[in-house]
Amino acid sequence: MRLTNAFSKLWRNHELAFALQFAFYNFCRPHATLTDATAGEGKKKQPTTPAMATGLEDHPWTLEELIRNAGMA
Repeated sequence: MRLTNAFSKLWRNHELAFALQFAFYNFCRPHATLTDATAGEGKKKQPTTPAMATGLEDHPWTLEELIRNAGMA
C-alpha cells in the first residue's frame, strides 16, 4: 500500500489552487455578515460577496462564471 500526502509538490499547482480558492471566496460565496450589513430599511436581503460589497460585481458568480472569467474554459 502506497501512502501519499494528497497534494501536489509543484509550487505552480499550489499557486493555482490558492488563486482558485481566493476567487471563489471573494466572488462566489455569499457572506452572512455582508448580507446583513447591506440590507437597509425595507430592503430585501441579497446574498452579498466581498466583490459585491466593494462594488466590483452586482451579483454572486456561479462556478461556471468563475471558470469562464478565469480563462479556464
